[in-house]
Amino acid sequence: MVSTGGPGGPLRLVCFELRAQELALPIADVRETLPVPPITRVFLTPPCLAGVFSLRGDIVPVIDLGVLLGLPATAIGDDSKIVVVDHAAGVAGIVVDRLRDLRTIEPPLEPPPANLPAQVAGLLLGVAATPTGSVRVLDARAVLTVEPLRQLARSDAESRVS
Repeated sequence: MVSTGGPGGPLRLVCFELRAQELALPIADVRETLPVPPITRVFLTPPCLAGVFSLRGDIVPVIDLGVLLGLPATAIGDDSKIVVVDHAAGVAGIVVDRLRDLRTIEPPLEPPPANLPAQVAGLLLGVAATPTGSVRVLDARAVLTVEPLRQLARSDAESRVS
């Protein structure tokens, strides 16, 4: 089992839907949620980077979580939202199909299912059991530091030095 949150305390989650899957992030890692703003695609970036948008003057990268989870690119619909993740590893927006609710669960989380691909399981803190089913709880640090984005950051840093 995976322990999260404070010592013995409940874990508050922001729940959302992506491709008919219910996912969540710890509320401590979510700065805000907002309607999908105009997203500018950046050429020569990995497919998991949907583009960037301006949030009160700051340029925020937008991660396509569907691509990271091995799914087709996420289509923006009427109910789509951006979940702005703010973690020590950085700030980014994640495109989701729709927001669900806030939930409070008691830890510990169950580990990710053994049948998940390693790259998907590595993005999860674990799985929370709820009265309506299970919710996969994402690890904000893992999502923000996934290998394609780290490579992009290294390339950007190298081009600034040159």
